[in-house]
Amino acid sequence: MLAQQHRMRASAQFSATTRSGARSGRRNLVLYAVKIGEEPTIVGFIVSKAVGNAVTRNKTKRRLRELIAPFVATHPTGYSVVVRALPPAAAAPYIELAADLTNALAAIVKKIGPTAPPAAAPRSHIAAQREEL
Repeated sequence: MLAQQHRMRASAQFSATTRSGARSGRRNLVLYAVKIGEEPTIVGFIVSKAVGNAVTRNKTKRRLRELIAPFVATHPTGYSVVVRALPPAAAAPYIELAADLTNALAAIVKKIGPTAPPAAAPRSHIAAQREEL
C-alpha cells in the first residue's frame, strides 16, 4: 500500500501529469511522468472499464500499486507518475507486468532525468522471483 503522501487524488494532478509529462508505452500499460521538484513523489492509476469488470480493475490496480512501491521507495521526492493500464494488463502474468512497468520507469527517468541520486534500491521480491526461475 502506498503511503497517503504518495497517492495522487486530484483530477488536476492527473491532467497535469498526462498532458505535460513524458510518456512511455508498453504492451500492458502507458506511463506518464513529470518532475515536481522537491515535493514527495506521487503516483496515480488509471484503469478504465475496458480493462474489465470492477473485480478485474481493482485486482489490476492492486498489482500495479505493489509493483510501483520499490520506485517510490528509491525516489521518495521529485516525480508525479500516472500509470494507465491497457486491456491486456488484466490477463498479463505478474512477471510480465513487472517487466513492462520497470522498463517504462527506466525509459521515463532516462527521458526526464533523475531528480537526485537515487538511494540504494532495496532488493525487490520480483528479483527474487526471477532468480528462482
